[in-house]
Amino acid sequence: MVRVGLLRETAPGETRAAVVPGVIPALKKAGLEVLVETGAGQSAGYPDAEYASHGARVVSRIEALQAEVLLMVRVAGAGPLPEADLAQLRSGQVLIGMCDPLGRPEGFQPLAQRGLTVFALELLPRITRAQSMDVLSSMATVAGYRAVLLAAVQLPKMFPMLMTAAGTITPAKVFVVGAGVAGLQAIATARKLGGVVSAYDVRPAVKEQVQSLGAKFVELGLETQGAEDRGGYARQLGDEFYKKQREMMSRWVAESDVVITTAMIPGQKAPVLITQEMVAGMRPGSVIVDLAAERGGNCELTQPGQTVHHHGVAILGPMNLPAEVPYHASQMYAKNISTFLLHLLNKQGQIELDRDDEILRETLVVRNGQIVHPRVQQLLQAAGK
Repeated sequence: MVRVGLLRETAPGETRAAVVPGVIPALKKAGLEVLVETGAGQSAGYPDAEYASHGARVVSRIEALQAEVLLMVRVAGAGPLPEADLAQLRSGQVLIGMCDPLGRPEGFQPLAQRGLTVFALELLPRITRAQSMDVLSSMATVAGYRAVLLAAVQLPKMFPMLMTAAGTITPAKVFVVGAGVAGLQAIATARKLGGVVSAYDVRPAVKEQVQSLGAKFVELGLETQGAEDRGGYARQLGDEFYKKQREMMSRWVAESDVVITTAMIPGQKAPVLITQEMVAGMRPGSVIVDLAAERGGNCELTQPGQTVHHHGVAILGPMNLPAEVPYHASQMYAKNISTFLLHLLNKQGQIELDRDDEILRETLVVRNGQIVHPRVQQLLQAAGK
């Protein structure tokens, strides 16, 4: 019987759990034994007793580390394992989680040296079969929701229009830059709070989605062909494009009470969309929430993990918003990762690596002590590692 281990996350500030009690019955039905480290789900709101009641065995960290498969939120470049944990791992074990493969590819090298097999869930192809495994979309949904709440708390105004005996309160104006999963959730949340929302995206195809949520779609008239790669992820468009984009967005930024930016390119520094000059043109008390802070930020003034004040404008650079909503973020992540694991199993309940399967081929980074993913190999070679 294949044992699946859930470890307590060790990355700073990480409160999510890769497995929640609700997915354990499906894993057990597939013939897997689930080992949960004591306290692994505590910070997300899932006590040990709940895991045990769903059929898991609560064990020490050392015992959980012996499982054939380890399910994690952060591993490799996204959250290196402590040296003491690495020393416990053995060749052939399978690690699955978010690994930051394109941003910190060097994080795979210690795992390869131990002879492990590692899957990076960020590399899942954007195909129909993989939608139920898409951790990036799940976590972006949480981040978009949380970003609006942060802005609402920081803003010295209320979001909705109110007709009161003391007069009329005008609604807050919210501008969302990027209408991907995080942006669309931010739009929906801001609308629920009563804000007047506008949104911009380089992909004209999302106009209908933006409008369906009750927001105005901003069209800048720029040529945006090639904004997506074949996998459906954003692509870098060049300095000249971003310069023109900033010039044309200035008016929308200046008129907004809240700006939420979500533009990120996998493995690359985030494009600068809001300059210091644009911030200075905003009204005092306005708020920017930069969801690209971890990649350098879409705002020129963003400081990762900090709140910066400039000309009376607050620029928030949150680093891990899903970890601020760990109960439901863990629930969504657990569904994604458990579905991926079940996809790896054959009819006998054993791990089977079918390299003809696009899902497995695109996410497999380390196997038999070697880094096998072409994009990760190229990044390491370019860095001389």
